[in-house]
Amino acid sequence: MLREAQAITEKVLSLPAFQQCKTVSCYLSMPAAEVQTTSLILNILGDLGKTLFVPSITSSDGYMDFVRVYTEEDYRSFPAGLWGIPEPTPEWSSKKRQSNCNNLDLILVPGVAFDQSLSRLGHGKGYYDRFITSYSSSTGRSKPLLVALALEQQLLEHGQVPMFDHDWKVDMIITPDKVITAPPA
Repeated sequence: MLREAQAITEKVLSLPAFQQCKTVSCYLSMPAAEVQTTSLILNILGDLGKTLFVPSITSSDGYMDFVRVYTEEDYRSFPAGLWGIPEPTPEWSSKKRQSNCNNLDLILVPGVAFDQSLSRLGHGKGYYDRFITSYSSSTGRSKPLLVALALEQQLLEHGQVPMFDHDWKVDMIITPDKVITAPPA
């Protein structure tokens, strides 16, 4: 699985959309069953000139926000939370962590399954769908590019992932072997 994650990391880093973006959000991966993001996060925190935000769920009402990660040391200090997922602390270097991500260019999203028509099946809580709806409906913000990271076994044929009115399709799916985008209109 690490080899697959490394191939996906290399594909993300070489994407023109990624290279041009200034502010990116990346999910913090579970220990198993999804693309591991540690290498990608460390690359983003390196000398790429990007600002990194990661998801943070701070309440039981199903609301997710994104908070800034400042350095590799900051990232590595996150304690493991539910399901072994690293959880950002409310503060870094004795200051409240920045959560104002008004200009996200790109969001790297997790999922249980994806299909060739760019549908995404999340983990069932609706965190990303609610965040994207709220973020995109705010005045003056454009929807960030939604990029799913998927292991080969998570990718299904067209129409196999159920979609509902509140679900967001992704703009791109990156697997170890390919990059899937919508056909030109």
